[in-house]
Amino acid sequence: MPTPDDGARHQGYGLRRDLDLLEALASPEAHRAGELGVVRLAQLTGREKSQVSRALKALAEEGVVERDPDTLGYRLGWRLFSLVARTVEDRLVRAAEPVMRELAAELEETNHLCVLRDQEVLTLLSVSGHSFRVHGWEGRGVPAPTTSAGRVLLLDATPDDLYVRFAASGVPSLPELWLRIQEARRDGYAQVREEFEPGLAGVSAPIRDFRGRVIAALNVSAPASRLGDRLEEAGRETAKAAAKISAHLGWEGRQQTTHLT
Repeated sequence: MPTPDDGARHQGYGLRRDLDLLEALASPEAHRAGELGVVRLAQLTGREKSQVSRALKALAEEGVVERDPDTLGYRLGWRLFSLVARTVEDRLVRAAEPVMRELAAELEETNHLCVLRDQEVLTLLSVSGHSFRVHGWEGRGVPAPTTSAGRVLLLDATPDDLYVRFAASGVPSLPELWLRIQEARRDGYAQVREEFEPGLAGVSAPIRDFRGRVIAALNVSAPASRLGDRLEEAGRETAKAAAKISAHLGWEGRQQTTHLT
């Protein structure tokens, strides 16, 4: 007679088999090909093709994998990426907030944790040296090309990437944007003076994940009359703080040397 433990073991076995399929769809082979078919997935997981087909159908119904209607191949789905994105951002905010408090107290200016969303910079968290949380910017998107945060968030981009992302959105000078991104890469931080908004100045530095990829920007913004004369100092301190957050996320690369202009 089956027991509850037998049912739990069976469910656990089914979960492990589903995870094997997801691991195969996340493999370098799947990444290169863009997708994998049922036959290849059956070979990689050592399972019957009919079993793999039924499992993939169930996963596709939940959005965990996606099936191309033309090639019939499978790839990881939107729901899985959504879960991962929320998990990454939650960890990012938890790692960043204590460091942001230290930076806000040191510079006596508000700083922001930002990510890239299409052509815009989205603020996930704002911290002030006075009240610690400032909600005016959180959830607000601003154009990436004219902000220091946008420029460091695009550090990993190529000229072709910039063209694909911005050509249809009316950005006046992609070569100029590329030049500003190169300056940020050289200095270890980006700075703007009244480019995004009259009377406003800011600096931003990149936050990297364990692979060294830029996943966020740490930004300090304030009236140009107050911050304009110390942008380089603020840039260096922001870069140090961003490097500390990156270290919490597993990045062990050497901190970029800043360059005084």
